[in-house]
Amino acid sequence: MSRKALFLDRDGVINVNYGYVHKIKDCDFIDGIFDLTRAASAKDYVICIITNQAGIGRGYYSEEDFHSLTDWMCARFRDEGVTISKVYFSPYHPVHGVGKYKKNHYSRKPQPGMLLQAIDDFNIQADYSILIGDKATDIQAAVAAGIGTNLYLGEVDISQDVCIDDYTRISSLAEAEVFLTDELR
Repeated sequence: MSRKALFLDRDGVINVNYGYVHKIKDCDFIDGIFDLTRAASAKDYVICIITNQAGIGRGYYSEEDFHSLTDWMCARFRDEGVTISKVYFSPYHPVHGVGKYKKNHYSRKPQPGMLLQAIDDFNIQADYSILIGDKATDIQAAVAAGIGTNLYLGEVDISQDVCIDDYTRISSLAEAEVFLTDELR
C-alpha cells in the first residue's frame, strides 16, 4: 500500500541554521515544527528528515557527532508525540570534502538520491508527498524526485536562481499545515 510522506530539511526547517549545527547546545527548534509534525502524524504521513551534512565532509565534525545530535533530536520529537521514520543524510561535498567525502555523490541535494531512497524504503507515493526546505537545492531535489508539493521556507524568491517554479513560498511552518491532506488524492 502506498503512503505519503512529509520530507523535512534539517537546518533552517527543523532547527535554526547557525551553520554546521552539530551540538545539542546549539540546536534551537524552529517555531511550529512540533505542531506541524503532530498534524502530519495525525494524517498518516511518514516523516523523514533529508539533510546535506557537508560539515562532516569538510571535517568540522564527525558522523558520530551527527548521530548523537540526531538521536537527541528524534527523542525530542518522540517527547512531542511524533515519530521520525528515518533521517537520511549526505556527508559529501564535491569541492571541499576531505578524503572519502570529497565527491559529488548522488545523495547530495540538489540531486534526488536521499528522497528516492526514502520513497523506496517506505513505499511512498511521491506525487502525494510534501517537502519543506529552505534552500533552492532542497526544491531542486524534490522536483527531480517527483514530490508533489514543494514548500520553500524563506523570504527570497528563488525561482530566478534555479529556473524552477514548482514550489510555494511560505514564511512560517504554520502555513504548511494547509497542504496536509487526510488521504491520498
